[in-house]
Amino acid sequence: MKFLADGMLGKLTRWLRMLGQDVIYSVQFNDSELLELAKKEDRVLLTKDFELYKRAIGRGMDAYYVEGKTEPERLAEVAKRYNLQLTIDMDKSHCPICNTKLNPTPKEQLQGELEKNTFTYYDKFWKCPNCGQIYWQGAHWKQITNTLTQAQQKRLCL
Repeated sequence: MKFLADGMLGKLTRWLRMLGQDVIYSVQFNDSELLELAKKEDRVLLTKDFELYKRAIGRGMDAYYVEGKTEPERLAEVAKRYNLQLTIDMDKSHCPICNTKLNPTPKEQLQGELEKNTFTYYDKFWKCPNCGQIYWQGAHWKQITNTLTQAQQKRLCL
């Protein structure tokens, strides 16, 4: 799937990218630019703006009005609507920052770029070939897993 998220959905964008989805996001786009880009690139428009949602639907576009108040709720809604898996496969993940597909990278290639403890205690790394950001399943992974578990539970209730 290819998505385009409006400026109110930055956190959801990062989550969807981690889940392997191609999501364009910028706070710079106005409503007309969002509609034009979604149509031109055949992207699903995700929005918290009901008027924008109605305009997109009126033009025959695929759009989704995101109502959830929390990230697990938003993830659950979009995952249910578009049949997305709420699991992260790092080999399919996109960079949460720039949307580029991540590359697995041997830790030896990253020695000078990682803090000593990170290099010592973790073995699997992924690097964005575009922005250079490095990712690993560190201490924060427990919270990521918790959010995805909450989203999965909420999805079952929708």
